[in-house]
Amino acid sequence: MSNALAIATVTQALALLIESNLGPELDIAVKVEMRKPPAEPPTEPTINVFLYQVTPNPSMRNNDLPTRASDGRLIKRPAAALDLHYLISAYGEESELVGQRLIGCVVRALHEIPALPKELIELAAERPYLAGSDLADSPQRVRFTPTVMDIDETSKLWGMLHQTPYTLSVAYQASLVLLEGRETPVPAKPVEERTVRVLPFGAPGAPVPPRLPEAAEPVEEPTPEPVAESAEPVEASAPKKRAATRTTAKTPVKSTTKRTAPARARKATGPGPAADGKES
Repeated sequence: MSNALAIATVTQALALLIESNLGPELDIAVKVEMRKPPAEPPTEPTINVFLYQVTPNPSMRNNDLPTRASDGRLIKRPAAALDLHYLISAYGEESELVGQRLIGCVVRALHEIPALPKELIELAAERPYLAGSDLADSPQRVRFTPTVMDIDETSKLWGMLHQTPYTLSVAYQASLVLLEGRETPVPAKPVEERTVRVLPFGAPGAPVPPRLPEAAEPVEEPTPEPVAESAEPVEASAPKKRAATRTTAKTPVKSTTKRTAPARARKATGPGPAADGKES
């Protein structure tokens, strides 16, 4: 959280960050200005830091909605979450590609140090016109992210700068800057009296014990119907039958027909008398 000087402090600290990170490739004096691109391009090496737009941060803009109670009392200070959009342009001798060399130093510095160091913020706050800035005490660090702009967006941006010729430039977005309100919330009333009592369940004034869920009634399983038992189990009888079959196949079959005594006698003596008692 910071006060209303945070926006200007970020711009001043950004200029100091760029100015202190131009070497060692450049051995020329470079002027860093915080203004919009001039209508007449300067001839000496110059870098312009121009804040052209301030927008609410989409992820934090509604973070502080409940700042007051129903009776109007201030619960906490409101905070405005902002994003800062910068246009950084470079000027110099075109024949020596000074502008391109300067843009290269700017991109390298912001890619290497994307967040504003606390030391540079404190150094920027030492300016007389930034006295009282408390951005260095804010836990939220300001981070710079390059913005991609197509030809249409670039032409619109430079078209807003009346009679300003286009020069090589890059765009960056600084997030997140939180501006805190000035009102002081009303402190809550202190606790004047504490009453702690310990009562067993069932005593007058004691809380009602929680009702435990009833145990589920056991479900009676259906009694299986009796099954008629066979004299011999099917599975057990099958091997016995196979065993009996194998035994029958090995034992020779004996004839049970018995020859009678008269038949044996006839076979031995030949044909006998006829049935009617006559001899043949």
